[in-house]
This record gives sequence, structure tokens and C-alpha cells, in this order.
Amino acid sequence: MTHFDSSASIERTFWRYAIPSIAAMLINGLYQIIDGIFVGNYIGADGLAGVNMAWPVVCIIAALGLMVGMGSGSLMSMNKGEGDPVTAKAALSSGLWLLLSLGLISMGLLMAFGTPLLLAQGAQGNTLALAHDYIDVFVYGGIFSLAATALPLLIRNDESPTFATILMIVGAVTNIVLDYVFIALLDWALYGAALATVIAQAIVTLLGIGYFFTRYSNLTLSLPTLTFDFGLAAKAIALGSSCLVMYLYTSFVIAIHNKLMMDYGSATTVGAYAIIGYLMMIYYFLAQGIAEGVQPPVSYYFGAKQADNIRKMMVLGTKMVIASGVVITVLLNAFPVWVTEFFSNNDAELVLQTKNGIHLHLLAMYLDGFIVLASVYFMAVNQGGKALAVSAGNMLVQLPFLYVMPKWLGLDGVWLAVPLSNIALFVIVAPLVWWDIKQRCHSIAPSTPSMTGKLATAD
Repeated sequence: MTHFDSSASIERTFWRYAIPSIAAMLINGLYQIIDGIFVGNYIGADGLAGVNMAWPVVCIIAALGLMVGMGSGSLMSMNKGEGDPVTAKAALSSGLWLLLSLGLISMGLLMAFGTPLLLAQGAQGNTLALAHDYIDVFVYGGIFSLAATALPLLIRNDESPTFATILMIVGAVTNIVLDYVFIALLDWALYGAALATVIAQAIVTLLGIGYFFTRYSNLTLSLPTLTFDFGLAAKAIALGSSCLVMYLYTSFVIAIHNKLMMDYGSATTVGAYAIIGYLMMIYYFLAQGIAEGVQPPVSYYFGAKQADNIRKMMVLGTKMVIASGVVITVLLNAFPVWVTEFFSNNDAELVLQTKNGIHLHLLAMYLDGFIVLASVYFMAVNQGGKALAVSAGNMLVQLPFLYVMPKWLGLDGVWLAVPLSNIALFVIVAPLVWWDIKQRCHSIAPSTPSMTGKLATAD
């Protein structure tokens, strides 16, 4: 078991939390990429387009899970940093109740609005039918999708990042095996892809909830302590709302891209956009993993009033998201055809359109990682309003580019809208983050060496 203490360096604390978080997110991204490889090779461009049409709808469930996981998890770490484990346990318990209630609500919303959301993106014919097959599974299994998103985050904030990673590995391996069975062997197409995902998420949910009722948890729950505190739940929602908006923004932007690509291209173009989305997951999940790894220590340092440690943690996090983003962008642009052929099933037109999209759409991908880190930083230091503003700004800045660029450059304008908006938002957000950190360091005296909250070596 691990606990915050004063015996390790800031770098050691960063890597101890970041590595399991990065590993977990990359594993999560890997199994989704493999999912796309199965779909691309066994179903084809229509299958890829169907998944991409369904994703903005299903993404709403993941957004709610991320909101609860990051919001309740931040409260847990803040309260532990303040020396209040009782309130930390109450925050955890309230978060679990939120997962149940929001899971049921999300399934009802998916049942009511799934079809209109698909039609709004321009889905039609075989693409519409395949997308329907995919989201229909989540109508009944959405609660597991929401919980499986949140629980690893709650476990990480319980100071068990390694177990959180193991949990995600179990889900990923299960999903990959079931993808092969349901898609390759049984030919269940997108219904099989969705079913594989939901079954894997159900396993993660059961194991994750079970963890909190064992002695291995630092905040061990029991039935009498499984209470709901409305105030803590409201604080968790407020803190995690930036993550909700960020995912909803992602869902919204994907939906707009799907519609524009159907207008200026075809279902094959949407399939190319889906492939690029899978490739972007490599970096996006890496950046999200870094941000989620930074969050528990930063929240703890905030509660313990250790401002200089917050600065050091953010410097390391920023270096990681920018450097890794540049490397991945260069590699994808250097070998676009090679990476595309994993998904293409010998479809020359799909390869050609994906190659063009990689060159244009991923120009400023590395800046997107910093925007994710910035939003998580503000949430970790109890500034939910600023975190929400960063996430909302991400969407608002993109909309003018998505409106203007296609009218000017056609399909290439659709591809270029996101990188241009990333540059514009970075110019605004980066100074805000570092000004906030500078002000925090000036207003709170730096910690003495004996007070630098860090982690013990045992897990």
C-alpha cells in the first residue's frame, strides 16, 4: 500500500503516479485501436464509419464516468492532504452512488436520443444500420461503461495506481479476446464489437467496486458507510464538470466532422477520419494518462499547501505532454501509409484519404495534450470554474474554424480546422496556467524539505 510522505523526490512522485496512469491509458487506447483493426479488416470502411457515427453518442456515457472519477477522486486526495480521511471516504461513497444514478439516466437518454443523433450526423444506409447495432448494446450496458471509466480513477486517488493499471489491463485483454471471437469467428460485426466492450467493462466494474470493500483499500467501505452526501456529490460534479465538457466537446466535434465529411466527402472519408481518430488515441491517451497521473499529487499538495511542489509537478507534466506529442506527430507523418494499412483491408481510396488527413489534421496535435493537462490542473487545485472554461473554450474556439475553413478549402478545410484552433487556444491557455502557478507560489510560502508530500516506495 502506498501513502503520501516526505521521503521521496518530486520526480519520483511524478513517475510513480504517471507511469501506471500512462500505461493504463495506453492499454485502453491499444485495445480500442485493435478494435478498429478488427472492424476495418472484417467489416471495411462502412464499419469504420459506423463506429465513428456511434462514438459521439456512446461518448456521452464515458463523459459522465470521467466527471465522477476525476471530481470525486480530486475530493478524496484533497481531503487526505488536509488530514481528513472521514470526509475522503464520504466523497468516495457519494461518488459510487453518483455512478449508479447517472448510469441509469444515461441509458434512458441513449434509448430516447440515439437514433436522432445518428441521423443528425448524416448516417444513412448500411452505415446507419451498423451504427445502430453498436449503440443498441450500450442502451442496456451503459452503466458498466460509465463505471469502468470512473473506477480506475477513484482507485488511483486511493493511492493504488498499480491496481488501477492492472484493472484496465484485465479489461483490455478481455475486450481484445472477445473482439476476435465475436467479430472474426462469429461474424457479429459492430454488434459483436460493442458486446465485447460492454462485457469487458462489466468485469472492470465488479472488480473495481469489490476493491473498495477489501483491506487493500485505504478508504475501505462497508455497507453501513456506503452513504450519500449531497454536498460532496455536488462538489464532485462541479470539479469534474470540466472533464464532462471536454468529453462532450470531443463528442460534439466528432459529430460535426462526421457531418461535414459526409457533405464534402463520403462514408469512406468518415472511415478515414475514424482511422485518424484511432491513431490520435495513441497520443491523446498518453496525454490523458500524464494528466491523470499528475492530478492526485497536485490535489494532495494543494490540500497540504505545498505550492512549489505543484509548480515542479506541472513543469514535468508539461515537458512530457509536449515532447511526446511532437515525437508521435513526426512518426505518423513519416509513415502514414504503413500505419493506415493496418485498418484498410486493401482499400486504396481509404488509404489515400487517411494519408491526406494525417498530414493536415495532426499538425498541432501535441498542443491538444497541454490543453488536457491545463484543464486537469485547474480541477486538481479546486478551480472547477477555470477548468470548465478551458474545456468549453476548446469547443468554442473550434466552431468558427469548422464553419469558415470548409467553405474556403473544402475537405482540406475540415481537416485543418482542429490544428488551427489548437494553436489559437494554446496561446490563450498557456499564460493563464503559468500565471496561476506563479501567483500560488507567491501567496503560499514554499514547503521545507520535510514537508514535500511524496510517496513511499511500497505499493
